[in-house]
Amino acid sequence: MRRTYLLWVTAAVGLAIDQGTKAIAAVAVEGHEPTTVLGGKVTFTAFRNSGAAGSFAPHATLVFTLLALCVLAFIARVAPAVRSTGWALGLGLLFAGAGGNLTDRLFRTPGFGRGAVLDFIRVGDSGIFNLADQCVTAGAALVLIQAFRGIPLRPKPTPAPTAP
Repeated sequence: MRRTYLLWVTAAVGLAIDQGTKAIAAVAVEGHEPTTVLGGKVTFTAFRNSGAAGSFAPHATLVFTLLALCVLAFIARVAPAVRSTGWALGLGLLFAGAGGNLTDRLFRTPGFGRGAVLDFIRVGDSGIFNLADQCVTAGAALVLIQAFRGIPLRPKPTPAPTAP
């Protein structure tokens, strides 16, 4: 039960931070000249991304919307069975990231299910991203670490005792 709680708290906090920073960026960054900080290493500039990371497949917004819904449904389905802290954090971060970008796709222009994700952070010469993207990256890394360590997503069922 504790791990399920950790998964949902991680998801809620990540989603809230993502949506909060996007709301600030929509007002303070979008429509303004790019702002650099940390000696020019970080730039805040708004970009509406209708595709996936790096603007991959910009005309497949509906596909990414449906894919995010499937990811969220899968995580919700397996959440009660998670017994590992690593899996709980990883899946919580994946939920936050997929949910954050799905929220943009559902409620941002040009319309329901076709909205563009608001990306606004550039580090060095990297692509422009948002905090939901970072949640997905960190969550995927944690999930891979758990898988490579052989830690099961769900506990293995205990075999029924055999009669003598």
